[in-house]
Amino acid sequence: VQSFGYCRHLPLGRPEVLVQNLDRWGADEILVQCVDRSRSGLGPDLDLLGKISKHGISTPLIYAGGICGREDAVKVVSHGADRIMVDAMLLDSPQSLEGVARDLGTQAVIAHLPARVVSDGLIALDHRDRSERPLAQWLARLPLEWISELMVSDWQNEGSPGRFNERLLDIARYIDKPLLCFGGISEAAQLQRVLSHPQVVAAGVGNFLNYREHAVQSLKQQLGSVFVRKPYYASEL
Repeated sequence: VQSFGYCRHLPLGRPEVLVQNLDRWGADEILVQCVDRSRSGLGPDLDLLGKISKHGISTPLIYAGGICGREDAVKVVSHGADRIMVDAMLLDSPQSLEGVARDLGTQAVIAHLPARVVSDGLIALDHRDRSERPLAQWLARLPLEWISELMVSDWQNEGSPGRFNERLLDIARYIDKPLLCFGGISEAAQLQRVLSHPQVVAAGVGNFLNYREHAVQSLKQQLGSVFVRKPYYASEL
């Protein structure tokens, strides 16, 4: 689905088909985020990962959704994911992250921060009950030594073209980790600005990629000097 501010959802089709498309179009990495697993108290969607794995995609795959601890994380990787992303676990049992990182390697663990900008800084969201807490409280619970990167999502503006609030990058003042950015990023000009931030290593573009032909290739071509892999088309393979 395409999510709009964690409130409304627009169906887009079977996830395994969308992943196949992104793989063919030359995405650098694909994130599959099952938005209902943690809220419903369900574990990872291993059936979905199995369907994706059958297609033999070559693009690295990140999975998020329903991961509660080491056992879940290991199952996700054994079903075809290259890396995992967690957020609810950081609030419920942050101490579990050490076991996950020791089994998978820190490089395979990404922390996810849904956040928004307020008058005096940033505030973090627990998407399950939509409660919020100051960024300092969220960071105090985060075991930084067991994550490789932090994905900052502009949850208010996800699904809205070109609306990513670049003030969210202020989190770089408080955390010395590589950043991934997501939520409302759709245009090359904003991608260029976000990727030029010294701490940003990647930017995620969501389901905007499903509305235009050759959207991945077009964005890459427009990025110019930004270091991303060369765009390619299916006919070149």
